[in-house]
Amino acid sequence: MTFFAPERLWLLAAVVALAAAYVVVQRRRSSYAVRFTNIALLDKVAPKRPGWRRHVPALAFLAMLVLLVTGFARPAANARVPRERATIMVALDVSGSMAATDVEPDRLEAAQRAALAFVDRLPARFNVGLVVFSRNASVLAQPSTDREVVRGQLQSLSLGPGTAIGEAVFTALSTIASFDQQAASSPPPARIVLLSDGANNTGRNPAEAADAAAAAKVPVSTIAYGTPDGQLNGTPVPVDGPTLQQLAETSGGSFYEAATGEELQQVYQDIGSSIGFRTERREVSAWFIGIGLIAALAAAAASLTWFSRLP
Repeated sequence: MTFFAPERLWLLAAVVALAAAYVVVQRRRSSYAVRFTNIALLDKVAPKRPGWRRHVPALAFLAMLVLLVTGFARPAANARVPRERATIMVALDVSGSMAATDVEPDRLEAAQRAALAFVDRLPARFNVGLVVFSRNASVLAQPSTDREVVRGQLQSLSLGPGTAIGEAVFTALSTIASFDQQAASSPPPARIVLLSDGANNTGRNPAEAADAAAAAKVPVSTIAYGTPDGQLNGTPVPVDGPTLQQLAETSGGSFYEAATGEELQQVYQDIGSSIGFRTERREVSAWFIGIGLIAALAAAAASLTWFSRLP
């Protein structure tokens, strides 16, 4: 057991001092009785001593103090908390070609809008994470039920050179595989939603990533943004729909062209559910305070029953 305020346990020293004082007082009473040498007269003037019962209220009172001080130190214990494990990873292309305006208002903003709509429609129990990719792939939001983190990251993106679709899939798969301590032996049910113009030009091949996703049983649904005639500053940047379609089909996902959030609903409709557990430190001071109050009531009841007074 640990404590959120362990320094307060020093108050137990006062309880120990009080217990020591009680023992000293009891010994003095015994020595005074021995000095009274007329035993026959002592039996007549002194009532029968209650024996061990006289110590019960004091012991209960001391127990109450120990428990209340322990509760005051805010004890904490590890607790297993149930956690929904179903996970959606959104992978968004932020390569320079996503600035092309062949999809209104441009490819990137159209993809952002669809991703935001998709996240907003996800059931609250699902964990959602965010991966962005250009030359490299990086995780901007770890999977969680906190939608605000993903929304905030989606609304503050910047473009970069290169397009590493395969790396984006591998990064999403790695994030899913490390979701919790159970993931290695019992992977969570998961899906990847990848939004891109599909022109892969760096990193591992999308076909290799598709095979890895299929082996991990994580379907990748892909959404293509752009047209065959797309240009950026006079340079052709045609969409590579076949690459995205092959990635989706090989992994068991679905392929879309400039999809909306509503069209993506079927991505998560059959994802299922899996309940896992995480360990949290939780304060348990209420238990100590409650038992301490019971000890106080026991001290009062014993004193009233045997001595007709409160301790």
